[in-house]
Amino acid sequence: MTKLQEAKIARDGKLNKIELIKQTKKSLEFFESFEEFCKGKLEDVSDDEKNFFLKCFGIFHKDDDTFMLRVRIPAGQLTFFQAIEIGKIASRHGEDYIDITTRQQIELRYLKFNDLYEVIQKLQNVGITTFQTGIDNFRNIVTSSFDGLGEQRVIECKPFINEMQEIFLNEEEWLGTLPRKFNTAILGTFVNDCNIYGHDCCFIVAKKGEKLGFNLYLGGKVGVQASDSGIFVMQKDVITVYKAIINLFKEFGFRDNRNKNRLHFLLEAVGMEEFVKAIKIYSGLEFEDAGEIVAKEEFLLDKEGVLDLGNGLIAYNFSIPSGIFSGEAMMEAGKLAELVQGQIRLSVEQSFYIVCKKEHKEILQKSQLSQKYASYQNPFFRNMIACAGIKTCSFGVIDTKGIAIETSNLLTKAFPNLEGKIKLYWSGCPKGCGIHGVGDIGFEGCKTKDEDGNRCDGVHIFVGGKSTNYAKEGEIYKKSVPINQLIATLSPLLENYQTYKLVGESFENFYERCGAGSK
Repeated sequence: MTKLQEAKIARDGKLNKIELIKQTKKSLEFFESFEEFCKGKLEDVSDDEKNFFLKCFGIFHKDDDTFMLRVRIPAGQLTFFQAIEIGKIASRHGEDYIDITTRQQIELRYLKFNDLYEVIQKLQNVGITTFQTGIDNFRNIVTSSFDGLGEQRVIECKPFINEMQEIFLNEEEWLGTLPRKFNTAILGTFVNDCNIYGHDCCFIVAKKGEKLGFNLYLGGKVGVQASDSGIFVMQKDVITVYKAIINLFKEFGFRDNRNKNRLHFLLEAVGMEEFVKAIKIYSGLEFEDAGEIVAKEEFLLDKEGVLDLGNGLIAYNFSIPSGIFSGEAMMEAGKLAELVQGQIRLSVEQSFYIVCKKEHKEILQKSQLSQKYASYQNPFFRNMIACAGIKTCSFGVIDTKGIAIETSNLLTKAFPNLEGKIKLYWSGCPKGCGIHGVGDIGFEGCKTKDEDGNRCDGVHIFVGGKSTNYAKEGEIYKKSVPINQLIATLSPLLENYQTYKLVGESFENFYERCGAGSK
């Protein structure tokens, strides 16, 4: 513990502005007055305080004087009536617009300030909250879209997620009190479809002899993959270990430079070995060495976007370009899920599945919603991610979502017969919210010059990111490529993949075997 104390003292200088705001009042105290605040009757709150406390409850003030509301969907699992209510809210209050996010969440946009309290109450009435989805809080806990289902299942993780949330959700002790945001993921399937290594705290299904539990990885963030702690966590100890980690972060995490206050930087300062010693002290547990990770399998959807889960179940994919959805379509998805007695599972790749019995497949195939998105059931849309971009994010450099869709449309025309799996991940700026570093082909928005020397939108292209068997950031392939040269730049890569890939081989596995060329 000495090293943690020394590290904290070394960084225990001037508190950043957000930490000073936290001392003015408690977040729940602010929310208790939220209804009056929305009516314009609360005057003793500064603009900085307002922005901080609103973000604690998932409310973000945008440049056009509307608001974005981030909706927490634990494990990305939505019931049909929750989906219908979200769709109604978006249609009535949010210009019928919905974003599906990389944390298996929903974002509602274009909300009016005076409607916020009513919207939040409607969500709470169907068991959904927006609390702690922004600023220095525990963000939505993610897992596989196939958690607990069929032959993909090893350990069901939703019950763990429920217990984890009980620790902090809506609790004054934890609401807005962390040094920085804290991302958690727990994976219990054979497939890693949730970027499991990219979070502050990662529990990854593993086996130790005959025992099933989790290997613990810590310190991931955008651009940095989590590191192996070297310990094996028994299922019965997951919550105890989680409590130890978050208490250590809250007590010893840095509160000066917000750019260097994530758990990653505390681990960097003290070392993983020392932090694990502290986990042992705070948890009162001893641990076996890490086991063998079993989440290593690749999964490929069939041409219709269906994954056979076994045990009579299927996951029917709805590929949503750039995660741009609508309230009307969400209501339709909810009604469809009700019709087939299924459940909606959001994915980290900004799309969703309806999970149901195989016998209901034809109903889904013939639905208007399926027909509407059928043209996106191809390798250039299925596994695409695009961050908010310049239209709705102040950090954005390019129109990420629009350019991503246009590029995938052009690639579909250029390679109409290509079959396989290609993760095209787009970030609109170096912040990397589109997790481009772990994409098969990643794009980071930039400004560059075209062939005539005129300033234009462009991207840095990264290739070779990995997120299936283990995590690896991609390497730069081409820098400062103008958008109008993207197809020509990407074509050699995709031609090699199409020509030399093995049957059923994903781009990730192909690139590991062959690199940018062929063998």
